[in-house]
Amino acid sequence: MVVDDEALLRSGISAILDAASDIEVVAACTGSQALEHAGAHQPDVVLLDVRMPDVDGLTVLDRLQELPRPPHIAMLTTFDADEYLSQALQRGAAGFLLKDTEPRDLIAAVRALATGGGCLSAPLVRRLTHAGPAAAHVDACAVSPQLTALSSREREVLAHLAQGLSNHEIGGLLHLSPATVKDHVSALLAKLGVGNRVQAAVLATRASLTAPDTAS
Repeated sequence: MVVDDEALLRSGISAILDAASDIEVVAACTGSQALEHAGAHQPDVVLLDVRMPDVDGLTVLDRLQELPRPPHIAMLTTFDADEYLSQALQRGAAGFLLKDTEPRDLIAAVRALATGGGCLSAPLVRRLTHAGPAAAHVDACAVSPQLTALSSREREVLAHLAQGLSNHEIGGLLHLSPATVKDHVSALLAKLGVGNRVQAAVLATRASLTAPDTAS
């Protein structure tokens, strides 16, 4: 389901996603219509605009999270309108996407969300690192001790995750199956004490964790 106050943007995103054989857009609506459509269609994934004139995205996020079967939700934003992102992260958003995301990346993000993963535009991770301790649900001084709890492989996975890569992409770089990467992600989330991969990416970026060179 695509939720945005701009009809043109809703149509454009819907057309991109419907072109993928394994994705069906079941509804495209404004914020005030979101709860009704979510109840009727029970979407697996919702792409939700942060700023809408009829009802703000955070309010819609809260309402959708209260459903018996809440969808996986990614927030849509422009690069210069992200002051609400840390709040959305705390309220359970599973991802953040810029509205100018490339079509192929948008499709990949929806696929990741549908399987319980997360998605993020790398520039937003860098912005979130300056949003204060609440953005990662952890005090900045606790970053280093938490990272030391990770295995070397989990640190590699985390570093690539912080670049906005999907499990499939990380697996390709590290010569691992997507299922194995998913297991590593689950383990590192538990060790870091964060709720989703976006929070983990913020923490990794704060710690200046970098991915090793895999070109060789």
